[in-house]
Amino acid sequence: MRKMGGVSMSAKIAKIEVFCIGMPLVGTFTSGGLSKDVTKCIVVRITDTDGAYGINSIDPSTRAASPNTAPELTVAIRDKVAPELIGEDPGNVNRIFKIASKIAPNQPGAAAGVEMACIELVCRRHGIALYDYVGGAVMDRVQFNGWVGELPPEEAAAEALKWRDSGFQSMKIKVGNDVDKDSARVMAVRDAVGSDVKLRMDANQQCNVEQALALCHAVKSCDMQLFEQPVPAEDHEGLGKVRREGGIPIMADEAISDHESLIRVIKADCADLIKFGIKQAGGMMPAMKMISTAEAAGLPIVLGHGFGLDLSTLAEIMLGATSDNILPGLECVGPLKVTDTVATTKLDISKGSIDLPSGPGLGVELDDAKIEQYVLDDV
Repeated sequence: MRKMGGVSMSAKIAKIEVFCIGMPLVGTFTSGGLSKDVTKCIVVRITDTDGAYGINSIDPSTRAASPNTAPELTVAIRDKVAPELIGEDPGNVNRIFKIASKIAPNQPGAAAGVEMACIELVCRRHGIALYDYVGGAVMDRVQFNGWVGELPPEEAAAEALKWRDSGFQSMKIKVGNDVDKDSARVMAVRDAVGSDVKLRMDANQQCNVEQALALCHAVKSCDMQLFEQPVPAEDHEGLGKVRREGGIPIMADEAISDHESLIRVIKADCADLIKFGIKQAGGMMPAMKMISTAEAAGLPIVLGHGFGLDLSTLAEIMLGATSDNILPGLECVGPLKVTDTVATTKLDISKGSIDLPSGPGLGVELDDAKIEQYVLDDV
């Protein structure tokens, strides 16, 4: 058995466990016209023949459609991907990813789930944090982005003040396609928080071009940091028109689903920034490639996804610390929206920033009792 630094280099994957988790939210959340009070996620644990293990979670979007919902991805990993990976080297992440992608080509979340768990296993073997696996961190502390829902102006202002007073230096305001209501909300938030807080607004594809431009013009005095995905994802021409004529930097989110879609957005010259999460990118290694591509194209990145467990949040925190091209104000804020955790310790990001966790791997352990409490037995 060959060893490197006392770590076995010949251990193979012995067991893959996958759990579909239904985690209650602290309230009902509405985004892009869709509401939910439970978020469904997948937790993966991979154990090798030496007893080393790695963990991960992936969190499909509220808008995820078949075959990429959490229950369907759970079944794909458990019944199709896992049997083919038993006996493979978890350290050969490229091979793991290739096998999983071939088995479930229309379910990229399946490959992302096992890939990240294997990376976490390797990090634990070597006693390093996740960010060290991908080249090292360039910062010691990370900031998070608050959010304000589609609320009446007075309620939106009060919500924004809570974020600011808790320590958040940036926040996102949800908007729809009612220019009068949306602009009143945005202006109320700006008046409440003052000029030092960076404000983003997100329409979740609900506007047409004319509505998006009207909203841009209505809030032109509010010094917006960006306007996220105002028009449908496939409307690159419309997105480009809003970018050229709206006067607010435009961020593509739903238009970014993988590396190829990022290339299409770059070629269309329709965005000033892009947003994605690790699962959206298709895994940790694909996410690293997309970060490099975006930086080469001169596009800053907002990293994160709105709903998620501590595991996926920590992965994006650590990835977000590896590049100065990733904007402060990470949007991996799932722990603030869920009532509990599946880890033995709960990640606290309620003050708007944290010191970078030190690992190894993600730096947390699964709580099997919590897994049992929240697992969806009918999957």
